[in-house]
Amino acid sequence: MEASMGGVVLETDRLILRPPEKGDLGFWAEKMADPEAMLHFGGPQPLQGAWRAMAMISGAWSLDGASLFSVIEKDSGRWLGRVGPWFPPGWPAPEIGWALDPRFWGRGYATEAAARAMDWAFEDLGWTEAVHVIAPANLASAAVAQRLGSRLRGMIDSPGLPTPGAPPKPQVQLWGQSREEWRTRRRGG
Repeated sequence: MEASMGGVVLETDRLILRPPEKGDLGFWAEKMADPEAMLHFGGPQPLQGAWRAMAMISGAWSLDGASLFSVIEKDSGRWLGRVGPWFPPGWPAPEIGWALDPRFWGRGYATEAAARAMDWAFEDLGWTEAVHVIAPANLASAAVAQRLGSRLRGMIDSPGLPTPGAPPKPQVQLWGQSREEWRTRRRGG
């Protein structure tokens, strides 16, 4: 693990996880404009929405010392998506979240990056639990949560900012596990 100007840089065999950089905006915007990528995240967003999301996550790094990482493929240098720990106000518990560009789905990147982020959150940030907030129809994300060893804890109202005039927030799944459960699983127990 090495530090960058924006925070921590983590690595796996195939990936680099680093705080977002200004040059990532085009990749974020492309992903957030993709209807498939944004199906479970409120739908496609224009460039301004991508900038706001990236600025929010970058700001969380400044305020909290941790947030979602940009995920970079080591071999190619390609930006794959965002993964990592965050705990915005109104969230049910600290979350390890993930959202990858659909071109990179099905390769194990989300699980690999989320596992590395879980290690960091539990060991370096001192988290005692981690959750994953997942739309019920997002079966691929539920499968990632299961591969990480998380269990479905139940349904909750979708956290986040209310939108004036919008319909009530949908129910989402809350997956999670404790630090001790994670450590036991990582030790092979």
